[in-house]
Parts: sequence; structure tokens; C-alpha cells
Amino acid sequence: MIDLHMHTTASDGRSTPTQLVAEVVAKGMTTMAVADHDTTAAWDEVSAAAQDAGVTCIPGIEITAVSAGRDVHMLGYFFDRRHVELDTFLTRQREDRGRRLQEIGVRLARLGVPVDLDRAIASSGHRAGRALGRPIAAAALVAAGHVADIREAFDKYLAEGRAAFIERVGISPADVVALVARAGGLTSMAHPGKTQKDALIPALVAAGLPAIEAFHPDHDSIDTARYRKMATSYGLLVTGGSDYHGPGSGRSQGFGHVHLPRVDYERLVERAGWPDRA
Repeated sequence: MIDLHMHTTASDGRSTPTQLVAEVVAKGMTTMAVADHDTTAAWDEVSAAAQDAGVTCIPGIEITAVSAGRDVHMLGYFFDRRHVELDTFLTRQREDRGRRLQEIGVRLARLGVPVDLDRAIASSGHRAGRALGRPIAAAALVAAGHVADIREAFDKYLAEGRAAFIERVGISPADVVALVARAGGLTSMAHPGKTQKDALIPALVAAGLPAIEAFHPDHDSIDTARYRKMATSYGLLVTGGSDYHGPGSGRSQGFGHVHLPRVDYERLVERAGWPDRA
């Protein structure tokens, strides 16, 4: 079983890197990739634990690009995580995440639902290199008693179009494709059926997009078939995974159920030249 889309406590997941590998082993998975948001902070711990467990682990990340003021998530694989340009970019991304979180805090206070973001960050076990995001604000809203749970926090305040939503600034999806390629990796457009960004795909293909994520918990069988057909039409590779965020996260239903077929994984490996240059 192959899962190329999972998250740890280095971004918005609930499982530490070591815990995630143990969960992967318990599910009988053979190959994994952690795709934390805008950070590779979990990589050393994940790769060491995976090696000890006999699980193949490839470099992964989920980079937040911006199109028309809205997030477009782009998955990167097989890249050199010590690539200087990529590392510098990811540092800027994380700094902007911090700025955005503080602006959300100001917006919430103006709405009459003040939160203690510093306490929420500390409670989350934040450490250097970790990517902060809206789930921190959601946890702070819960802790302050303004909402019952994380889902309500997003539904009432933090989701796109809600009163405390702050637009992200950043580079375009096409720029992410080019950056990951310069770092020696491949980019896949994440969960297009969830984000409803199909209109971007032709231009991204023209810009060199190598893959799209067809297998995802938010894709039903019709979605998966559509993106497989689209991949064939455009000559794209296919990626997939559970988008697992850990137990109790509300995003665990696909773990152990949604995975990438081995034939698609082998095509990715062949295109990337992996593990020859690992």
C-alpha cells in the first residue's frame, strides 16, 4: 500500500513523525511520503523511523501557491530538500504564515471573539521549522469557548469567505512547478476535485506540470475517473494519498483506504530517477 499524502505535527497533523510511521506500519503500508505544509521539518525523524521499520519513504511537501487571492495546494516529490533556493522560499512561506496568523488574531478580536494565539502556538508543541496555519487559530477559538470544535471555527470564522479569513500572498502555481523542478523534483496539483481549480490545469500543463492527484478522500469514484482521464489526455502522471492528519483530526477517514496504485507510483519513480539519485 502506497500513501503519498500525509501530515505530521510539523504542520497541521496530530501525529508526530515517529507516531505517523508507527501508524503507517500498523496499516501495512510499504511506501509513504509526508507532505507537510511549506516545511520539511519532519523529514529527518520520518526517514529514520521509516528506515528502521523497513518502509520506503520519499521526500514530499505540500506548498501553498496563490491564484486570484486563493490557495492552490501543490504537492512536491523527490526534490532535494537542501536545495538553497527552495529552502529560502520555504522559510519565507513560513514567515508569511506567521504574519497571516497574527492578522487573523486581530480580525477575530475586532469581531468580538478574541483569542490567545501565543498560548495556542505553545500548546501545539511548535518548534523551529514548523509551519503555522489556521488550525492554530481554530484551536484558540475552541480554547476560548467561542466555538465547540475545529470544524465550527472554520465554518463560522476561518474558511474562505468567512469574516476572519485573510487572503494569502505568494507565488503562482506555475512558479511552484518551476521551483520544485529546479530542486530536482516533480509537482502534482493537490486534490483538484476538492478545490475546484480544474480551470487552472491546462495552463499549468503548459508550464510543465508533471502530475495531478487523482486519489484523495474528497474524490469519489467519478472524480478519480475524471482526473485519470485528464491525466491520460494531458500526458500527466498520477499521485494519490489519504491526506491523513492524525487521529481525532477530522481528516483520517482515508487513512489505510485511499492509496496510490503501484503502477502509478512506479511511473513516478521512473520519471524522477529515484532511487538512483536518492
